[in-house]
Amino acid sequence: MKTVFELLNKHLKRAIDEMGYAQPTPIQQQAIQPVLEGRDVFGCAQTGTGKTAAFSLPLLHRLAERREPLRPCRPLLLILAPTRELAAQIGENIEAYAKYQGTSCLTVFGGVNIRPQMDQLKKGVAVLVATPGRLLDLCAQQALFLDRIRAVVLDEADRMLDMGFLPDIRKILVKLPKQRQSLFFSATLTPEISDLAGQFIRTEPVEIRIDPGTPTAEKVAQRVLFVDKENKYALLKWVLDSPKCFRVIVFPRMKHNADRLSKQLTRDGFPAASLHGDKSQNARMRALEGFKSGKIQVLVATDIAARGIDVEDVTHVINYDLPDEPETYVHRIGRTARAGAGGEGISLVCAHDRDALRSIERFIGRKVPQDLNHPLHSETARNAMGAEARRPPKQATASAAQSRPKANRPKAAPSHAKQEAPKPFWKKMRPKATPGRK
Repeated sequence: MKTVFELLNKHLKRAIDEMGYAQPTPIQQQAIQPVLEGRDVFGCAQTGTGKTAAFSLPLLHRLAERREPLRPCRPLLLILAPTRELAAQIGENIEAYAKYQGTSCLTVFGGVNIRPQMDQLKKGVAVLVATPGRLLDLCAQQALFLDRIRAVVLDEADRMLDMGFLPDIRKILVKLPKQRQSLFFSATLTPEISDLAGQFIRTEPVEIRIDPGTPTAEKVAQRVLFVDKENKYALLKWVLDSPKCFRVIVFPRMKHNADRLSKQLTRDGFPAASLHGDKSQNARMRALEGFKSGKIQVLVATDIAARGIDVEDVTHVINYDLPDEPETYVHRIGRTARAGAGGEGISLVCAHDRDALRSIERFIGRKVPQDLNHPLHSETARNAMGAEARRPPKQATASAAQSRPKANRPKAAPSHAKQEAPKPFWKKMRPKATPGRK
């Protein structure tokens, strides 16, 4: 039976055959053909559904067909990602897809020396994967010009808004050619996302939504363990003692907790490393490489790793602290049970996490199974109500938000955003005199 992969050139097909891409995922099945046709695409799909291949494979095919000569500092394809880790991962995937086609790709992000990135751009690259801040730095130093961009991709758009990148994205949009192909992907859909898409996409796009009614990965076995706060670390060690916990991501709520937990776990015989935004880029890369290679059993990460980090064979995701937003819970547990494998998502819930758990259950539309048979079970945490069930404010985040310039603060979504289904943004756009694109 033929699939949309058959529409790709022989070099791309050879690469994905070697990578084991036998059948396209739903978003790949729906997105590859319209992208090949030069259409704009608005995609709403959860992390881990194969979005990178859905947009990069057909765009690489189109680049090969055009055979445009490369020019210094002027790439042809731009992919924007919210974090360094996601940008690096996208770049690695594109290099793997294009290895027989010979299309050059460069990934740029902050936290490392900008000079080698500038030198690479001067040599000429076809595909540029970038975080917004470093891209604007390169433009400001006249090491990068975006006037030859033929297609642009905004990946994890909702995460971009959460991280306060909206002003940077607007600055980038001004630098892009008006005639371009635009691909926009987001895991969630709110009025703010629709407004951003309306600025980003210039024509009526192909709209793709994958599994809108199933917000959690089907193969993730979820469970809740209730515990008193003072026993939480002991319970974490009890969970990790299982021989099934081969490669584990632990999510605390705050950066300093990530460092503290990784040191404690390593001291207690569980090789661990921390990953968060205050780490240098080299330290973050070492942590990820150690985790991927198996030298590190436990990656203790803040929500910088909740999306887009694709590590094979993650057996467990442990929510040491529940996240502030229910959507983040879905992205966290999506780090396991990838590519058809199984996995388990475990949440350690104290009394003050009880309301957060109820919010998550409302969001996913079902109760998370409760494990009441572990040795540190707490009925107090299980039955907490009222003030006892609410966590204290996250002081570090609050103070950081107050010190951030107003222009860089992400706009809070209205309380009704999750319930409303906003009208498609393109229906409000002015009609173009030349709506078609060759």
